[in-house]
Amino acid sequence: MEAGTVVSLWRYPVKSMQGERLTESAIGPRGLAGDRAYGLIDVETGHLCSAKHPRKYGPVFACHAAFVVEQNGAVPARVAITLPDGSVVHSDDDDVDERLSDLLGRRVRLEAAAPAEPVIEEVWPEVKGPDFYGPRQTDDEDGDAVIDFRASLAVPGGFFDLSAIHLLTTNSLDAMAEREPASRFDERRFRPNIVARMDGDGFVENDWGGKQVRVGGTTLAVAIPTPRCVMTTLPNDDLPKDNGVLKALADHNRVTIGTMGSFPCIGVNASVSAGGTIRVGDPVAVEN
Repeated sequence: MEAGTVVSLWRYPVKSMQGERLTESAIGPRGLAGDRAYGLIDVETGHLCSAKHPRKYGPVFACHAAFVVEQNGAVPARVAITLPDGSVVHSDDDDVDERLSDLLGRRVRLEAAAPAEPVIEEVWPEVKGPDFYGPRQTDDEDGDAVIDFRASLAVPGGFFDLSAIHLLTTNSLDAMAEREPASRFDERRFRPNIVARMDGDGFVENDWGGKQVRVGGTTLAVAIPTPRCVMTTLPNDDLPKDNGVLKALADHNRVTIGTMGSFPCIGVNASVSAGGTIRVGDPVAVEN
């Protein structure tokens, strides 16, 4: 078995907002407790608001979301949202939709369940490769395609793109930093749930598709490597905007995913086979 250790845990109470670093978390079919518990819906289009279309929804990415009380059970707990100007609005405030609509300059509403057929608008730069979700819908002002990305139904009602868990290794981050020292391959750019330090060097998780990963007393079923998007290039707290991040992944870790195509990747998507509690410091074992 490949062996390693959990070095950090993250959850994101509101989709596309900055999240919380944890020391432990319950984990089940919907991922880490409280992860993507809320999302914003564009009232005009019915689409999920995502920083994958930064010109349209980028201000969401500058917000920070944190639970006021710990998530416990299926009903999402109260979340505090710190806006870019430092003011705070709560998920149950009467004016939360108005405040967030003013921020984005378009009508949105905060919801605790995604639509039955969630759609995300995604800017698809040429460096990412051919788009496999269908024909482009529009062109961004920078000349990039904008496609309608059909989000995952693996977690009904959840605000997830592909699966409930995103696992990333420090090995892959180190491999990218070695190849492209001018860019900062900080884990925050990639919005993982679980970051592990594994034995070995390089992009170790590229070969985990179809394997079981034991994290402490829980088990994850790895699906595919994680295709990356323009969100990895956006400014993120003290991390500057850096278009070179996505290009570097395209240059150094372009992975073919079944019949879907070849994409710049880092990390893997997974579902939860056996839940429980995970903690920083837990052992990680990949079954070969």
